[in-house]
Amino acid sequence: MSPPSAPDGGPPTIGVPGWGAVSRHALNSYVEANRAILAGFGLDTAGEGDRHDSSLPELAFVSPEWTTVRSVESHDDLGVGEFVEFSKRIDEAEVRAFAEASGDTNRLHLDEGFAAGTRFGGRIVHGTLVAGLISAALARLPGLTIYLSEELSFRAPARVGSRLTARCEIVEDLGGHRYRLTTEVGDGEGTVLIDGEAVVLVDELP
Repeated sequence: MSPPSAPDGGPPTIGVPGWGAVSRHALNSYVEANRAILAGFGLDTAGEGDRHDSSLPELAFVSPEWTTVRSVESHDDLGVGEFVEFSKRIDEAEVRAFAEASGDTNRLHLDEGFAAGTRFGGRIVHGTLVAGLISAALARLPGLTIYLSEELSFRAPARVGSRLTARCEIVEDLGGHRYRLTTEVGDGEGTVLIDGEAVVLVDELP
């Protein structure tokens, strides 16, 4: 059930945390976050066979509005220099679904009138939702990707309705199918919104 609205129809009044110039976070719970996002979007693998893309066997389903680019198609070809990119637009419905799924109903993300009076001059997308595009990109590496660690810096905010691209590139082979990658999310206009580094384990598909 959605939280009660304010008298003007917006979300309830809550505090707004500050946004540092550069915030570094260790995010080690992407599996749970991604499940919440999927649930919030109403996405389920059941009955989604018509959206399955056989060219990306790692994925349960795809959307025609999503774009994937990867440098190799085989798990055996993964190595330093290989990369994957994932692009999608984050729209109003997804921001509100994520707010309800995660419980982060910060008015900065949901109330335009309130957000207009902040340093951003308007609403911005949840940073964790934007960072989720990195998880989505890593899931598109050939094989079964398992997150081991992630460190991120939030450089700039994303506006609701923006089409964003996450790029992940392998910079070190750690052995045992484990890789260190640089991670980045940009807005397509040359602005880096998030950058960081991830370590993943990429198994062969069962």
